[in-house]
Amino acid sequence: MLTASPTLELSAIKDHLDLSPSALSKQVAALVKAGYVKQERLGTDSRRVWLTLTRQGAKAYRAHVAALQEIVASVPSEP
Repeated sequence: MLTASPTLELSAIKDHLDLSPSALSKQVAALVKAGYVKQERLGTDSRRVWLTLTRQGAKAYRAHVAALQEIVASVPSEP
């Protein structure tokens, strides 16, 4: 989702993935710690949290997609 939009509200991601707030919070914390996502509160409503994919996160995502494509390409096609 973050590759399609530069910044997304955490609640939109939660709704899309149908995760509990605590499960999503743990995943986001791991992504922030790894430097893949930047988390911030914008505007006057401090309850709203926004996520932005970092350059490092975008690079890791592209590498992951490329690795998956290699795996798929290496599977022999059925006759």
